Amino acid sequence: MKVTLLGKMDRVGMTASALCAIHCALMPFVITLLPLVGLEFLSNPWVEVAVIALSVLVGMASLIPSYLKYHRKMLPLLMLTIGFMLIFGAHLLGFHELEPVLVPLGGFTIAGAHFLNWKFNKPYHCAACIAENKNESR
Repeated sequence: MKVTLLGKMDRVGMTASALCAIHCALMPFVITLLPLVGLEFLSNPWVEVAVIALSVLVGMASLIPSYLKYHRKMLPLLMLTIGFMLIFGAHLLGFHELEPVLVPLGGFTIAGAHFLNWKFNKPYHCAACIAENKNESR
């Protein structure tokens, strides 16, 4: 089966969001060890801003075209929005005491949005499914 650009972006989005959630959950425990292994740059706020910005771009570039061109289901877009609201709420709105819970939850929600988008797009990218959809529309 040929993997489309949107399918690749969903895979990248799922992986990046899950890794982000794991990173955010573990960071409070490993932050003191980072200088010992030369990775202290990972605790820099600009690294987090860059990763969040990249996640927003990948999420929008993947989910919006899929919604418009293929499945027309709002759930992945809603989940993406909720995930980013959780992350932004923790970082920007001052819910710092809840950050260890909200940010990983937001990351896994975004990963779930990409997974659902990938599942909803699957019938439109499989050769047999495309032929079946064409036959049904006749």
